[in-house]
Amino acid sequence: MSDTQVSVQIEGVHASITLTTESGVNVLAPAVLNSINDALVAIKSDGSVRTLSIQAEGKVFAAGADIKLMAGFGTEDARNYAKEGQSVLDEIASLPIITVAAINGAALGGGLELALSCDFRIAVKSAKLGLPEASLGLIPGWRGIDRLTKLVGSSRAKRLYFSALPVSAEDGLTFGLVDEIVNSPEDLVLRVGAFCKSFRRGSPSAVALAKRADRDDDDITAFSDCFDLPDSQEGMAAFIEKRPASWME
Repeated sequence: MSDTQVSVQIEGVHASITLTTESGVNVLAPAVLNSINDALVAIKSDGSVRTLSIQAEGKVFAAGADIKLMAGFGTEDARNYAKEGQSVLDEIASLPIITVAAINGAALGGGLELALSCDFRIAVKSAKLGLPEASLGLIPGWRGIDRLTKLVGSSRAKRLYFSALPVSAEDGLTFGLVDEIVNSPEDLVLRVGAFCKSFRRGSPSAVALAKRADRDDDDITAFSDCFDLPDSQEGMAAFIEKRPASWME
């Protein structure tokens, strides 16, 4: 049974979800997925949150699903676990705010799928990222194949999930799996904070609609919907009046 604990912290416009465990190896057991979902509910209920970081304490960002639990699964158990994991990660992907995975240590299997559900990934230089499921006779079950393929292309994605071999953070940066790398966990905390602040120029509603347009492949509807919301009037007025928009203050 996983002893991974999930905590959520909201400070002003930024929220963080942190995974912690005494062993230093975070495992995404069903109870952990439920706790992440509860954290997301709390974040969504706070209308002031504009950015979210998902991070972990210990030597591993997340080692993936609970293998000891899955060893006793039948097909129906596997289906239910896959549905539960997909539901939580889909919830992260559909958040109307900017999300960043702060990767210290390994992000493997379901741990990488968790990171892939975020908009961006910043990793410590020593981190390893991979989908090792094939080495267990399994495949990624939480939409990782689809998200990875869209991010890095079919050929690179197949090399990861067919070979079951991890890649370094530096290699991940080269082909787009990782957005930035830093030298140390201390640097990671500072960089994620600065990275999240760099998006403050964009209005909350514009970010939400841009994410929806990307998800639905429908720019026209999302663009026109901007004009039903106060941010568009404020943003254009601020531009004409040569002043910062209210959400930048």
